Amino acid sequence: MTTTPATATSSSSSAPRVWFVTGAGRGLGRAFTTAALDRGDRVAAAVRTTGTLDDLAAEHGDRLLVLPLDVTDREAVTATVQRAAQHFGRLDIVVNNAGTMALGMIEEFDEAAARAQFDVNFFGALWVSQAVLPVLRAQGSGHILQISSIGALGGHPSTGLYSASKFALEGMSEALAQEAAAFGIRLTIVEPGGYWTNIYKSMTMAEQLPAYDALRAQLAEHAGESNDSLPHLAAEAVLKLVDSDDPPLRLLLGSAVFDYALDSTRRRAEAWEAWEEVSRAAEKAVPMPEDYLETTDA
Repeated sequence: MTTTPATATSSSSSAPRVWFVTGAGRGLGRAFTTAALDRGDRVAAAVRTTGTLDDLAAEHGDRLLVLPLDVTDREAVTATVQRAAQHFGRLDIVVNNAGTMALGMIEEFDEAAARAQFDVNFFGALWVSQAVLPVLRAQGSGHILQISSIGALGGHPSTGLYSASKFALEGMSEALAQEAAAFGIRLTIVEPGGYWTNIYKSMTMAEQLPAYDALRAQLAEHAGESNDSLPHLAAEAVLKLVDSDDPPLRLLLGSAVFDYALDSTRRRAEAWEAWEEVSRAAEKAVPMPEDYLETTDA
């Protein structure tokens, strides 16, 4: 059975909405900000580097509020969200877009580099989500968009820590979606494929170990030519998403990520079914043993 996405009233006939977008100064974040402003909405744009949105500020005036923010600073996140809500009077769409990518084999990451990957991609989104919830709960409405990645659909050599941070984001967001729904708040995990953003220019590299040189050469040999898309296509999809009366928990952006998601899900299901007998034999529910609470061994 084929279904089509439900769409809400077009923005031309509805009241302008207020967006809060992190990582708004470049890449997908800038595309989301531009698309929202072009349709007449208002945007609180959180940026790491000031001056990156001067052209949009000149064009759209007081409908754009540019706010400097490092999403890894929890106190700054709370203060910035409060400032945005007070300035515009409400928040309707929150886009957790700020993110970084670190490349390297798992063994090559030191503690600082591993934590830095999670500080932005997971904890930054967590701090923003926590900060906006009181505002959205008071309104009884709102839509949180967690910008994840194709990397959350599976781990691969050299992007394992990046994928891990996105896996963590999605696990947290699945729970948050159910918790927030009780207050009329929606949440969608957006999983983009490849887009021409600054993430490739700004990504960091772990210190390489010679032991992995052969694997790196093998990966490079099998790497195909990149065919990433322009960010405005992702923004157009996000506009359809936030206009929907029934937005999904997850939205895939791009044919590559769509095909990969279906293929990886099928392969997982096949493996689960092949090992079904072992899986089911590992469970046999019994009442709590009398000495269970007295047991100290882990």
